[in-house]
Amino acid sequence: MDMQLENKRAFVSGSSQGIGYSIAKALLREGVAVVINGRDDSRLQQALKNLQAEVPGGNVTGIAADFADAAEVQRLLDSLGGVDILVNNVGLFDLTTFAEISDDAWSRYFDVNVMSGVRLSRELMPRMIDAGWGRIIFIGSESGVNIPADMTHYGVTKAGMLALSNGLAKLTRGTGVTVNTILGGPTYSDGVAATIRDIAEAQRLSTDDLKATIIGGNQTSLLERFIEPAEIANLAVYLSSPLSSATNGAAVRADGGVLTAML
Repeated sequence: MDMQLENKRAFVSGSSQGIGYSIAKALLREGVAVVINGRDDSRLQQALKNLQAEVPGGNVTGIAADFADAAEVQRLLDSLGGVDILVNNVGLFDLTTFAEISDDAWSRYFDVNVMSGVRLSRELMPRMIDAGWGRIIFIGSESGVNIPADMTHYGVTKAGMLALSNGLAKLTRGTGVTVNTILGGPTYSDGVAATIRDIAEAQRLSTDDLKATIIGGNQTSLLERFIEPAEIANLAVYLSSPLSSATNGAAVRADGGVLTAML
């Protein structure tokens, strides 16, 4: 299927690895010029080399910036220019009990997980509206709907992201711009893989056994396995496409059936 994305330009935050990297690669394969991002310049340069090797001839560049620092975000925006597609993917997560989450940690989570989307959308969405076309996609999580007890800060900020996306969509009425959120489920991203390896090593388990235990303990998963980053990327490409023009203000699931409510 032709996604009609050639000659579009996209920015994907937090894309030097994991889901963001997979989205960048999928968009490149559709002929999109992609700007990727990471906070560590050396890892960003390696990601650029990898993408150039995996998608020969793809138009990919990168800008390093830490989304916990508003000044760095503004510097990024000053050099980025306008884009047709904005993918708000950057995010923090970890397993921490509620009583141990400090005020500083809450602030950092809001800065990265919520304010990143605020700052990028505030700058880039008006340009899309003026141009008469654009796509803004938030990479959310089922944890923003069903807040996990051991990741309260993560879940609350993902809920905030979902609300932000819905509110921004209302500003696009009558334009060619859409704003949507992907509600991902348990995804075997690089960050999740590293966390599982650390836990498996500490518990003297194999990584595969721990993965199976984690998914087996999720009683509502219909997929009964971790989602692959490329599966999230496939949906992101569709929502980036002109073919998705009737989908706006939506929370579209790629959660493996983890969420049990019909709506």
